Amino acid sequence: MQGDQPLADMSAIVLTGGKSSRMGQAKALLPFDGEPLIMHIVRRLQPLFGELIVVAAADQVLPSLPAMLVRDEVAYRGPVAGIYYGLAAARGAAAFVTSCDVPFLNLRLISYLISQITDFDVVVPYWQGRLQPLFAVYRRELAPLLREQLERGELRPISLYTKVRTREVSEEEIRGFDPDGLSFLNMNSPEEYQAALQRWLESRRSSMPASESGPVACTVELLGVARLRAKTKEISLALPAGATLAHVFLALAERLPALVGPVIAPEGKGLASGHACNINGRDFARDPAVRVRPGDRIFIISADAGG
Repeated sequence: MQGDQPLADMSAIVLTGGKSSRMGQAKALLPFDGEPLIMHIVRRLQPLFGELIVVAAADQVLPSLPAMLVRDEVAYRGPVAGIYYGLAAARGAAAFVTSCDVPFLNLRLISYLISQITDFDVVVPYWQGRLQPLFAVYRRELAPLLREQLERGELRPISLYTKVRTREVSEEEIRGFDPDGLSFLNMNSPEEYQAALQRWLESRRSSMPASESGPVACTVELLGVARLRAKTKEISLALPAGATLAHVFLALAERLPALVGPVIAPEGKGLASGHACNINGRDFARDPAVRVRPGDRIFIISADAGG
């Protein structure tokens, strides 16, 4: 195929339409670093790409995303279908394609893959004996070939590679950017998900600036029923490094036991029904995994609180 001009514009395509059968729930919606996993993936890719495309199943529920949403016309036809629909919608000359279950995207490695596409139609990493078709770069003009492949029932992306100019990126090259190959670490089971969460938390702690490595001081203001029950307007908390809203709820349950039940759910795991949490007067959050940062002002709001 032709098209040897340097690529000034690129798209990113994230595939989310898989069945998630081993996980037991939609992987795209799993909480990760305080937000749905699909949002985490999209945010990671934003610095590199002017166009972001999320390919989802026809009836798949997703949060509002800063990306173009494209629906599979036929559900569960595998990654070839997702790549096809993404490329067909893309405006960029080529696109980086990935899935929604790889939280450790290495932007330097992605940039390197992009730099190699000039003389090729596909750039695909080869890691630990396997090609990685869902961490690869594809030219937009491959869409018709992928459509034909779908019509023949060939649902594996690698069936395309022998028909076009394919650049395999060696393991040695990959290790120069991602020594442990974390870019290819996906999550197919609850156990793998929990392991990825733990790895992410540890990586965040190790890279945390000194100013954030100590206790997190924040203020909680109570409104409505929460204020009446606690008999106080606000309370200051000192939380451990890397604290989340879960730490806030637990600390409130310990310091203000009158809130447990009516405001704080039993065992301090979250808010009771009819209550909401707002951070710094901007973002509402209910996910206990949302990070709390030094100086945050957290509002616990009851449904009956006045505006």
